[in-house]
Amino acid sequence: MTRLLMDELSVTIGGAAIVKDLALAVEARQVVGLIGPNGSGKTTALRCVYRALRPTGGAVWIDGKDLSHMPLRDSARVIAALTQEGRADLDFTVEEIVALGRAPHLRGNQALSAREQELCRRAMAQMEVLHLADRGVLSLSGGERQRVLVARALVQEPQVLVLDEPTNHLDLHHQIRLLSMLKGSGLSVLVTLHDLNLAASACDRLAVLSHGSLVACGPPADVVTEELLREAFGVEASVVTHPLTGVPQVLYDLGSATTTKGNVA
Repeated sequence: MTRLLMDELSVTIGGAAIVKDLALAVEARQVVGLIGPNGSGKTTALRCVYRALRPTGGAVWIDGKDLSHMPLRDSARVIAALTQEGRADLDFTVEEIVALGRAPHLRGNQALSAREQELCRRAMAQMEVLHLADRGVLSLSGGERQRVLVARALVQEPQVLVLDEPTNHLDLHHQIRLLSMLKGSGLSVLVTLHDLNLAASACDRLAVLSHGSLVACGPPADVVTEELLREAFGVEASVVTHPLTGVPQVLYDLGSATTTKGNVA
């Protein structure tokens, strides 16, 4: 039962404030979607959580512990990340790439146990890449590689999943399958998404960043509004209620796009 807290998190790079005093909690077993226009600070905030970047102010807390005071191996046992930069430059097999998710739990060249091998097989099956286990990862499509990297994250057995645009390269079937899995995973999940309709369907709460600041946070029905789309994204659109699920869904009119001063394309 792990709680993630970004406590007045700030990041300044080259004199520019990229993230400003971000206060955001992800409660145990909750899926929180971080949304906002390009350049709003979403990826930078996530990098602080999976420790690719040190914040210049504030802190990230895991169950009351300052993440910066934890050994990297310990935090890697708790937090698994799928990054936009995640890739495989060496032509390892899919099975080998997925097995790398066990690295924080192993010492040296320790071999995987029978349980860990089964864990890898289950993760590959869950992400529908088990049939690719012996294929070189460089021979795969972008969507197949993305699913392999998600399987690797699952194999870490994390308590917190941090995913930066995990639906990139995925077809519609695998987008829905992945987000359904996250929703039912029982993990604390922080995910960035550009598709607002998928975000509203998959997330318990949505947090909106604009110019590095949190401008809205709450249940999707409270956050995804026509006013928010206009002010944060510079888009005129209609918001309707899904007839089956009750979540807000955005209907776009390509002829009515507007530009909001200061938004980064």
